[in-house]
Amino acid sequence: MKKTLFDDETFANVTKEDKPLNRLKNLDEKIAGAVNKVKALKEEKAALERRIKELETQLDEKNQEVERLSTEKTAIKSQLEELLNELETLDVG
Repeated sequence: MKKTLFDDETFANVTKEDKPLNRLKNLDEKIAGAVNKVKALKEEKAALERRIKELETQLDEKNQEVERLSTEKTAIKSQLEELLNELETLDVG
């Protein structure tokens, strides 16, 4: 008697062979998904690192500006004190 795909024994063999292939396929898909996720995370990390560098550069520029303005403020304060002293001298005299 010839066996067909619908015979229990034949169907069982196909299912047994098919299970490892499905497992391998699922595992392959999971690995591919994980690889894609790692790639996306690396790209995101690189973008974030670039953004951090940009922000650090901006912060350095702002710190330099604050330092310059602080120096300018001190110079103006000194000039103002000198002018007030000179004005006092003129008023007294």
